[in-house]
Amino acid sequence: MFDGLPSFLAVANHKSFTAAAAEMGVSPTAMSQKIKLLEQRLGVVLFQRTTRRVALTDAGTSLFARLGPALAEVEVALATLGDYRGRPSGRLRLTAPRASGSWLLPAIVARMAEQYPELAVEVSLDDAFVDLVAAGFDAGIRLGDAIEKDMVRVPITKQSAWAIVAAPSYLARAGRPRKPEDLLRHRAIRQRMIATGVVYRWELERQGKSMTVDVPGSIVVDDVALMVALAIAGAGLAYVLDEAVADAVADGRLERVLGPFVTPGPGFCLYFPARTQEQPKLKALVEVVKGVRVEERTGPARAKPTSGAAVKK
Repeated sequence: MFDGLPSFLAVANHKSFTAAAAEMGVSPTAMSQKIKLLEQRLGVVLFQRTTRRVALTDAGTSLFARLGPALAEVEVALATLGDYRGRPSGRLRLTAPRASGSWLLPAIVARMAEQYPELAVEVSLDDAFVDLVAAGFDAGIRLGDAIEKDMVRVPITKQSAWAIVAAPSYLARAGRPRKPEDLLRHRAIRQRMIATGVVYRWELERQGKSMTVDVPGSIVVDDVALMVALAIAGAGLAYVLDEAVADAVADGRLERVLGPFVTPGPGFCLYFPARTQEQPKLKALVEVVKGVRVEERTGPARAKPTSGAAVKK
């Protein structure tokens, strides 16, 4: 009855026969044959295939939507068997913002690998909001205010630090803004949010009162790394999480402006569905995150914690 369903889920998750085949340790030809046999048995076409892309059909989308949660339940049941072995094992899949890959995740992932070598840790960096269950992830990392209310949250950082930056060459041409109103005479490298499609309005504060500024600009991107690169190239002002520009500020490629008007945002949290919190691998992850958080609080001073993958609210 279940023959071919793991292959279907792998192709649906990766949107690629080649990647799915690599995950399952078979050839792309064998993976394609498994899907064909499954489609013949079910009497429906599950995937639309072209030379460039693989996409689910309506029937495939319906099957994937139902199988995802069901598979998560099965994985929970199997993972709880780890309690009898005494140590987490299997695979832990995490989703996190792209910029967190360079500063927030290394300590967590490295410690998980060191303390639990039987556990394979897989990380996917994605700035969009991810449905953990549907996408097959065990846990995620996001800003606290972007996490759904029914998720278990484990704080990682108290706040997120933000900055408005520009290259010295841009400031030499356009002048240095001294107050929020000055931004209307400048050019911004604007960010379109992946989850909503909305262009982000900069959030500032003056004398305790919040304000938003829709800074003009003809460049709109949806990737923070590209925003930073464009700012370094002198294309305009960028509003980003501080860690994404810490190195560029330190070596003089970028300068911070309007610092007194830029306020901290919500901190980053680990999150996962409540019904999975008894899994040994998630218990282990929570303990590692708490340990990293304590060291962050009591250890040497460091740059403000940030990531370029979320919007301050």
